[in-house]
Amino acid sequence: MQKVKISAVSYLNTKPFIYGLEHSGFVNEIELSLDMPSLCAQKLIDNTVDVGLVPVAVIPKIPGAEIISDYCIGAIGPVRTVVLVSKVPLEEVDTIILDYQSRTSVMLARVLARFFWNKEVKWLKGQPGYHTRDIKERTAGVVIGDRVFEIDGNYPYVYDLSQEWANFTGLDFVFACWTANKPLPESFKSALNNALAVGINNMPDVIREIAPQYPNYNLAEYYNRDISYPLDDSKRKGLELFWNYAQKLES
Repeated sequence: MQKVKISAVSYLNTKPFIYGLEHSGFVNEIELSLDMPSLCAQKLIDNTVDVGLVPVAVIPKIPGAEIISDYCIGAIGPVRTVVLVSKVPLEEVDTIILDYQSRTSVMLARVLARFFWNKEVKWLKGQPGYHTRDIKERTAGVVIGDRVFEIDGNYPYVYDLSQEWANFTGLDFVFACWTANKPLPESFKSALNNALAVGINNMPDVIREIAPQYPNYNLAEYYNRDISYPLDDSKRKGLELFWNYAQKLES
């Protein structure tokens, strides 16, 4: 029987998931690739993988999409690794560079600008290195993932986009979900859930394993405060509202 192909994000926030897949042995039952979020989504759209940990902004565009896990990449308030940074206050920003690695963060920035910040800005697509090179004067930038650590302290104005969402909606935010593009057996979904839980339920071991890669960062604080993994009712409500705003923005 052909192995199920899974594409997962290769950021710090997914390390517990990867740990669970590996230490449960489930990784031996699947074909796993690690990619940036936008590539995860494209692989699922192109049907070159069966399951992806994909940005939620793209889920409505995936034929046959089904969220198949009780876990996600989410946040209750600040997430720390999805930010808008600038040299000037938000009210003075006239241009925003968008991160090329994540469709959800891009859409979240646009939703916030239109419906909550009430700002009209020029939108630019970021090129590799933009987060250290092109953010200056009245040009801000959306930066996600591990690159946020690279620019820590570089910019006087940092707006956590998940916190901005919570400020206006009172709801949690979901950045990525485990999504299939075709029907899969319930036994597979259950086995995936159980494997992911191994990582979520053994966070001290996850931190111990990856700590040498992040010597200057408080990983316990990040995983216990900034990232929230259960796909619960509050996150599902936030997700539905986000999809609603995104649809309005694109109509």
